[in-house]
Amino acid sequence: METGYLALVLNAHMPFVRRPEYPSFLEERWLFEAISETYLPLLRVFRSLEADGIPFHLTLNVSPTLAAMLSDKLLGDRYVEYLDAQLLLAAAEEARIGGDPAFGLLARMYHALYRTDKDDFLQLYNRDILGAFDYYYKKGRVELMTSGATHAFLPLFRDNHEAVISQVETAIISHRKAFGKHPAGFWLPQLGWYPGIAEILRSYNVQYTVVTTRGAVLGDPTPRCGSFAPVETPSGLVAFIRDAGATKAVWSESSGYPADPVYRDFYRDIGFDLPAEYLRAHTDASGERIFTGFKYWAVTGRTNEKVPYDPAAARAKAAEHADRFLADRLASVRSAAPLMDRLPLIVCPFDAELFGHWWLEGPSFLESLFRGAAGSGELRLVTLGDYLKDHPDCEESTPEFSSWGDGGYADVWLDGSNDWIYRHATKAVERMSELAERFPDESGLRERILDQAAREVMLSMCSDWALMMRTGKSAAFGRKQVEEPIANFTRIYDMLCSNTVSTEWITKLEKRDNLFPSINYRMFRKKR
Repeated sequence: METGYLALVLNAHMPFVRRPEYPSFLEERWLFEAISETYLPLLRVFRSLEADGIPFHLTLNVSPTLAAMLSDKLLGDRYVEYLDAQLLLAAAEEARIGGDPAFGLLARMYHALYRTDKDDFLQLYNRDILGAFDYYYKKGRVELMTSGATHAFLPLFRDNHEAVISQVETAIISHRKAFGKHPAGFWLPQLGWYPGIAEILRSYNVQYTVVTTRGAVLGDPTPRCGSFAPVETPSGLVAFIRDAGATKAVWSESSGYPADPVYRDFYRDIGFDLPAEYLRAHTDASGERIFTGFKYWAVTGRTNEKVPYDPAAARAKAAEHADRFLADRLASVRSAAPLMDRLPLIVCPFDAELFGHWWLEGPSFLESLFRGAAGSGELRLVTLGDYLKDHPDCEESTPEFSSWGDGGYADVWLDGSNDWIYRHATKAVERMSELAERFPDESGLRERILDQAAREVMLSMCSDWALMMRTGKSAAFGRKQVEEPIANFTRIYDMLCSNTVSTEWITKLEKRDNLFPSINYRMFRKKR
């Protein structure tokens, strides 16, 4: 007998990093690693479950910047080059350590991974990963959401209506272009909610979003069912609530499943262990030490003395953790059920890249979870949309301002390391609105210029760069990713004000920052 519902929600997102002016660009590897270690393995989980007739349901946000990069031909070509380079490195590693019983096995494992990735990408999916997700979307197994167009942390733009509108409207247009359907759900970047966003989302016919536990329980009024049922705002937007226990079980850096000693250690990579001469000969690192993806050690514990990674033991542990996760969630819904007028719902939102990229065994965990849930008959896996169809009536409440960042508010994206962003981004938005008012009905070259100006403004709003500056990881790169679009927009603004146009420069900029081909600069006009 069914006791409750379980909704897995994965946020698949990468910031827009594309540099055609360079023969190769290091940061593009972020995308390639996510494709190889998360998106393709996730699709393999779906295929395995479908082949065995195992029902599965998952809600997946594919962010607009990620969708733009996954559909880009240049990046597709470079991904194939990346795979070829990884296969050459795998061959070199097999020659170096193939005779070792532990490390030789791992070198062959990586060779098999990249060979399978290449076959899947080129042969099975014909370079179309979005189409592969769309296949399960149309079959009702996966429900696809959209998100802020360039992943802006929306609460920090709440006083600039046009900035938020640009993120929402462009995202919805992008989703329709990629998948042919209007998105029912909208993933708030960084789960950044503020009172007032509901009215904007509902004006675009968005039905639901996801909020943090903190934001919900501090809402007005406090939800009677806690996080075990969604709430509906006065405007009609439904807010699903993240489950704190499920989050901690997987996400906690110290006690979460990925910290188990038997799993692969993400940070111990041959790119930092092997001699620089060897790496120069077998990678494109050009002398710079980088993560290669070849990692041979288990987490082991808080020590530098690591033991070799054992894939079979790790897979067994992933199955064990999936069973424990289901048992703990089942205990939660059993406790909540007597106090509710409907079956309890547990919502589990995570970054998709956790599963496979950061936590190699994550896809195996998910497959075991789906299989275990199907066999138990007590916890029914649902998409957020499916739950809403079965339970359209929700308690009314308005969540409080919140995010899933440290501290639960905006500290991560607004501190001394990154607060300078917002005076520049906000000024750019104000100037973009000014241009949209001055030139409301342009066509031809001037419309192209205005559309590119809108792209540059939106790129400057990306929250990923502020996070990098806060953590200190790739901080200089993150700063440059804000400064460049601000500078590009300012140059366009000055050109339009002086009625001078550098057509060659605009064309180069369009070719580089080529996302959102259907963008409409007029969305920055003041709403009357």
